[in-house]
Amino acid sequence: MEPAAPSATPTPSASADDGAPSTTTTTAPVSTPGSDYDTATVVLLDANGTELATVDAWVADTWPKQYTGLSDTDALDDGQGMLFVFDGESDRAFVMRDMAFPLDMVFVDADGTITTIHHAPVESDGDLTQYMGRAKFVLEVPMGYTNETGVEVGDRIRIEDR
Repeated sequence: MEPAAPSATPTPSASADDGAPSTTTTTAPVSTPGSDYDTATVVLLDANGTELATVDAWVADTWPKQYTGLSDTDALDDGQGMLFVFDGESDRAFVMRDMAFPLDMVFVDADGTITTIHHAPVESDGDLTQYMGRAKFVLEVPMGYTNETGVEVGDRIRIEDR
C-alpha cells in the first residue's frame, strides 16, 4: 500500500487492525522491496507496555519509496512489513494501488501511539478506497496480523534500528 497519488505531498493514511499475540518466524516474501531500503524492527506494545509482536520492516522514508510502497512485493509473511516514516504528524490517506495482497494499515502518532487500524482488501475494481488516519508513521503488515497479535488502537510502537 502507499500514500494516495501525488498532489504535492503525501496525505495521511490509515491502518489495519490485528488481534491475538503471535511471534511466528517466517521466510522472506517472494519479492521484496530491495537493498536500497533501510530496515527497522518495530515492536508493538499494549497500553501496559507488554510486547504483543515484533515486525521486521522495510523503511519507506522518501516520497518515491512511499509512493511505491509494497506494490512491487508479491506477499508478506507474518512478522514482516513496511514502515512509512514522515517528517511530521498529519492527517494521511493511503490506497491499495497495484497491490497483490491485502494489508492491515496501522497509523501511529508522533508519540508512538496507534491512532487508527484499517483492514484493506485488494481493490477489485478501478476505484481506490482511501484509508485515512492521523500519523507520523504507518506500519503495513499482512491483513489479519493485528487481530492475530491483539494489537488495537491505543497500543504503542517502539522502533529499533537493525
